Amino acid sequence: MKRKKRFREVKRLSEFDRDLKKLSRKYRTLEGDLNTFISTQLYLYHKLKKDNRGTFPIDDLGFSEINIFKAKKFACRSLKGKGVKSGIRIIYTYLEEKDRIELIEIYSKTNKEAEDRNRINSYYKNA
Repeated sequence: MKRKKRFREVKRLSEFDRDLKKLSRKYRTLEGDLNTFISTQLYLYHKLKKDNRGTFPIDDLGFSEINIFKAKKFACRSLKGKGVKSGIRIIYTYLEEKDRIELIEIYSKTNKEAEDRNRINSYYKNA
């Protein structure tokens, strides 16, 4: 049975695709896990307004028109036993008027402590 699309569009920045490709070498289930994350957690948070305390707005970026979010709860099947506390972080924006998710960055906390604010600013500074 084919799953119904939850958002009109899911866009990935080219940098996100590079991040994902690099991480996928280590975490083989990442692509499928990402699709599940979008269709469940992001759908619940943005469309049904159900907060599971795993997604947070990043407030101190200086944007007034665009909200950037960090997802801290991400279940990665390649990290058995970790569940949603896998340490994988996803930075994205949800453009409600366009019903579009834009995936900005994905990283593992074992390799990196925080989001790439330069990437976010360079992409959204004029938005």
